[in-house]
Amino acid sequence: MSEIRRRPGDGTGGLRSGATTFEALREPAVALRREGLSRRQIRDRLHVHNNDILNRLLEGEPAPEWTKRPNAKDDLRDRARELRLQGMTYDQIQVELGCSKSSISLWVRDLPKPERRRTTAEASEIARHGWERTLQVRDDERRRTKESATAEIGTLSDRELFLLGVGLYWSEGSKDKSYDRREKVIFVNSDPGMVRVHLAWLRLLGVDNELIRFSVMIHESADIAAAEEFWAGLVGVEVAQFQKTTLKRHNPRTNRKNTGDTYYGCLAVRALQSADLYRRIEGWWCGIVGAASESDQRSRT
Repeated sequence: MSEIRRRPGDGTGGLRSGATTFEALREPAVALRREGLSRRQIRDRLHVHNNDILNRLLEGEPAPEWTKRPNAKDDLRDRARELRLQGMTYDQIQVELGCSKSSISLWVRDLPKPERRRTTAEASEIARHGWERTLQVRDDERRRTKESATAEIGTLSDRELFLLGVGLYWSEGSKDKSYDRREKVIFVNSDPGMVRVHLAWLRLLGVDNELIRFSVMIHESADIAAAEEFWAGLVGVEVAQFQKTTLKRHNPRTNRKNTGDTYYGCLAVRALQSADLYRRIEGWWCGIVGAASESDQRSRT
């Protein structure tokens, strides 16, 4: 079947002389659409490679369900198309719906563009509000996901806490080296949650509170007193019970990100008389690695 082409300078999608007429292609295009073919399949079947003409041929004919993305937000897509037909720009639709402009573009790209009626400054302001709205939607989604995931955990059994604590220590705690014997249980971290889990794990193992020592490690340019108060409150002891704070010399040429009122450095948690405990931790970790490897092998077979 002959291909439809624009005549040079013809903005109405006119047909080349001698080519198949638009009216003659409309009926088979609609029939193929109703049979469930995609735009690409219809394009290739009828040899219509001009998107404007293909849009006109399929005007009013909904896309088959199978061509829609499984995870597409159908309600938002329909609303975006409705707003586009009302003459809204991508920026305005983004403000209204909180979708990304890339998604909006995919949803409405076959619809006519609205006439521009605003200045560049006005368009920039709309775009800024649209981006703010998008960020707010993302923050809301992020919060809901985290809350849902938190609820999935529930309570921890002693064994679950034990295994978690071993993995956490082997990731973040000090380790013995053949060239530098350090059989001491020392855990250093800046995350309050990690510190809480580690302390709960030490208590589960029966480590006496009298054998636990704390100290702060922080840049000298930070608010040291505030950091000590923060960590003391977290672990439930007086600042006076902390060992001497370790200060890291500040290099003004570096562009540190860990600054501001919420920067408290790291807390070092040391367990005294812990050589035997360290050896057991190392053994526990080897056992976890072996068990995980066996489980993985069973899964593969």
